Parts: sequence; C-alpha cells; structure tokens
Amino acid sequence: MSAPAPIPTDFSSRTHPRILCLFDVDGTLSPARGDASKEMIDLLARLRQTCAIGVVGGSDLKKIREQFHVNGGGRDGVTLFDYFFAENGLTAFKFGKPLATQSFINWLGEEKYQRLAKFCLRYISQLDIPVMRGTFIEFRNGMINVSPIGRNASTEERHAFEKYDKEHGIRPKFIAALKEEFPDYGLTFSIGGQISFDVFPHGWDKTYSLRFVTGEDSTNEPQWDEIHFFGDKTYKGGNDYEIFSDPRTIGHTVTSPEDTARQLEELFFSS
Repeated sequence: MSAPAPIPTDFSSRTHPRILCLFDVDGTLSPARGDASKEMIDLLARLRQTCAIGVVGGSDLKKIREQFHVNGGGRDGVTLFDYFFAENGLTAFKFGKPLATQSFINWLGEEKYQRLAKFCLRYISQLDIPVMRGTFIEFRNGMINVSPIGRNASTEERHAFEKYDKEHGIRPKFIAALKEEFPDYGLTFSIGGQISFDVFPHGWDKTYSLRFVTGEDSTNEPQWDEIHFFGDKTYKGGNDYEIFSDPRTIGHTVTSPEDTARQLEELFFSS
C-alpha cells in the first residue's frame, strides 16, 4: 500500500483553505473511550485535503493519543490533525508542535484544591450506587475529572452506569451540591462521556481552544470563513455545549461516529 500523500501545512493549498472543522472525540470520532476506526481516520485524511481539521477533547493528551494510535498506522495522533487540543485546549498543538499551556492547580491554589477534592471524596463515599471501582478524581493539567463510579470501571460497567445516571441524575445532583458548596471558586462543571464530569475555571471549557485558531493568541492564524464544530454532548450542561453554541462556530450535533461520517460526506463530499 502506498504511503498517504503528505499534508501541506500551508492551508492555501487545501480545496477550502478558509474552512476549519473541529471535532469532539468520544461519541463523535470514536466510541466512548474507544479507538477511532480506520474508516474514520481515512475519512479525516480525505477531509484534511479539503479543509483544516482539529480535535478538541476533554481528556488528557495521553488518552486522546491512544484513541487514534491503533488504527492510525502507528502514527502519533497529534500528527493526524492540523490542530490538536487536549483538556479543552489547555494542552495544544499546531502541526504537531506544542503551543502554550495552562495549569489548573496554579490557578486555583493547593488549599482550595484540597477542600474541593475532599468534598468530592466525602460525597462519593455516601452515594448509594450499584457499582464503585477506583480513581474517583483524576487530576489533569487544566482540570479535574470526577467520576462517581470510578474511572477504572469496565466498559460494561460504564454502559450500566450511564443508564443508571440518566434515571437517577447522579452526576447532575453531584454538580448541584458542588455549586452550592463552592459558589465563589469560579468553577464550571461539565458532564462529558458516560461516567464523569469535568471541573475547570470559568472560560476553560472547549471555547478555550478557539483562542488558538482565531488569532487571539497569535497573529499568524488565518481568518476563517467558517469554523464547524461536531459534538455529541451539545445540550446545555454537556461538555460540547459552549463551543457548539459559540457565535464563532457553526455547531453540528452528532449521535455517533457513524453519524459524524454521514454528515461530513453530505457537507463536503456530496456532488
């Protein structure tokens, strides 16, 4: 099999050089916490010949990289996109090269962080839910991720908890308790994936990534005619809502990676 044609870093050579497509990961480009399929990666490579593309994930860099590794021919997932944003853009790359980063702990401070973490652990210890595993708080560079069931849950347990959560509102109630306890912390709470929610400073949602593509942090960015965003958690309270509804983007709600592929075919490849 011949190697894929090299992708030019000069956007002017793309078919639509002033269009940028940004994508959520879980539920959009891949199954939740699963690998992006070879078909999806091939479609993204085709799309990248047409316009600029980027990924905006809430997970940390290692996790998102892994989701594109297996079916990406062993390539670093960062190189499959023009822009690669982990932790909503707190860890950022352009053409595979790192951009500036931010730190949640430096912003919040150790004392406040410990109060927040201890409250979360106490709250979880009092929950009455069918299953609990491990890693209830995952510390990341730009946020913390809180999981009532624990991030060590199996795939089957994740599916079961997601269904249970929809019936009993475990995560929404948890978030309401945090908002009541820490009203002055300046934090946003955002449900994402199947089993957890993210906690980060106001403004550090997925719209944070837009500063790297709109020239806010750099004068070298192109002036886009259109910035499309594709995500599955686009409802209010979901972790795609802010960037989906931002006036700078054209938002697309998807229901699965297959739906993402269908919408891309209709938007960019149908005659």
